[in-house]
Amino acid sequence: MPANAYALGAIGLWATLATLGVWLSHVPPFLLTGLALLVGSVPAWPLARQWRVPPSTLALGLYGLFGYHFLLFIALRSAPAVEANLVNYLWPLGIVVLAPLFLPGLRLRAVHVLAALAGFGGAALAILGGGASGGGWSWGYLAAAASAFMWSSYSLMTRRVAPFPTAAIGLFGLVSGLLALACHAWLEPPASLSGRDLLLIAVMGLGPLGAAFFLWDKALKLGDPRQVGVLSYITPLASTLLLLLATGRPLRWNVAAAAVLIIGAAVAGTRARGGEGPDAQAVNTADGSSASTT
Repeated sequence: MPANAYALGAIGLWATLATLGVWLSHVPPFLLTGLALLVGSVPAWPLARQWRVPPSTLALGLYGLFGYHFLLFIALRSAPAVEANLVNYLWPLGIVVLAPLFLPGLRLRAVHVLAALAGFGGAALAILGGGASGGGWSWGYLAAAASAFMWSSYSLMTRRVAPFPTAAIGLFGLVSGLLALACHAWLEPPASLSGRDLLLIAVMGLGPLGAAFFLWDKALKLGDPRQVGVLSYITPLASTLLLLLATGRPLRWNVAAAAVLIIGAAVAGTRARGGEGPDAQAVNTADGSSASTT
């Protein structure tokens, strides 16, 4: 299915984000995100004529791209990073569970809920490493939960607004990047970047903070958000595997168990069919027409 292929493309790119983040951990996060988002918007610049979207659509794009990263960075600064990252990975579950609320006509089946919960269990195993990493309650967890809700609701609401070309994601990235750089100037100390830093930032911008957003938009316009949400749990698993390779750490039992849970959840979730009514069909038809204007 083309939609799942687009989703897997975005997931594959997002899986590289943690490793690139480790290599660029000395760069202030808002500076890193701002520069990467600006780079990620560049391929859409030749299609700037397609950036004419209603203010409400632009606001939705900023809500998703800038708002999500803003809250996630607050969470990572205020709470233990591992646990905050795990809470953040509630967003695929949010897409599955919230789909019927945001997209009238879609009905939630038990297989979707079970697959989403199994995926979250796999993400927990992959991230926590089979044991607690310490850290009690922190208000940062609320920011992490809010960021998860923000990304899942953004992903679903892109199918509720007036159809817009996928090229408009470039506008969302450009404005979000400028806002992130403003946050850097306001909240972070100045930083100097080496040539290697600039190269890695370019890779991050063209990949997980660039092309991934365009692929994700196509997946959501063409596919079933319940299936896309379940597939998204491949992201923390693939991210963990790449980190293990990059750092030379051995594969542990928890990663193998996470792989079984997540792959099983993805297979079950993507094979599930049904639960669509006339309203959902109308939404899909509108999205299909908009998906051709890339």
